[in-house]
Amino acid sequence: MVGFFTHKKPEPELAYLIVGLGNPGREYRMNRHNAGFMVIDRICDDFGIRIGRMQSKALIGLGKIEGCEGANGLSCRLILAKPQTFMNLSGQAVSGLLHYYKVSLDRMVIIHDDMDLPFGTLRMRPGGGSAGQKGLQSTIQQLGTQNFPRLRIGVGRPPGQMAPPDYLLQDFNKAEQETLPVVLERASHAVRTFMTAGLDAAMNQYNGALQEG
Repeated sequence: MVGFFTHKKPEPELAYLIVGLGNPGREYRMNRHNAGFMVIDRICDDFGIRIGRMQSKALIGLGKIEGCEGANGLSCRLILAKPQTFMNLSGQAVSGLLHYYKVSLDRMVIIHDDMDLPFGTLRMRPGGGSAGQKGLQSTIQQLGTQNFPRLRIGVGRPPGQMAPPDYLLQDFNKAEQETLPVVLERASHAVRTFMTAGLDAAMNQYNGALQEG
């Protein structure tokens, strides 16, 4: 009798989807509302990934992450995305990418600005409501759930009687721009820790004000 070998079907490649929220266009580039885009750009620099391909209404970049959690020593696929729908419709891009790349919700992070946190403060969370952030609200509506990780980037409250939309669509001021590279670096490290050590580790290491890091 001739023997035969059974070949184990390879496990599907694990993938992470990291989405920064913002508004497309050079005029919005340094706005507080574009903090999510800025973090994606920093992650691209750290991982040597170039964003430039248009897919599912987003600019994306593809790469690999070594040592990702739960991959048994194998690399994981990394999808970085900047929705081009404008903030209020961000969920369209998120939903399209999530389903195309078959990413599980617990391996996705939405990065966005947050006025309820002082400038430079980071808060990674496993889920929750939108707290009025329009891009996050669009994503919750499109996915039909609020149970997905997000990284909140503190931008502070508007001064005096300034309307929140006007404040968010202003550029970071000079003092903030001087500190911003450190904020973006911490945010990039928080995302890397999320992928390699898990959500709890990222929250424990990076949640808090800038001076705590």
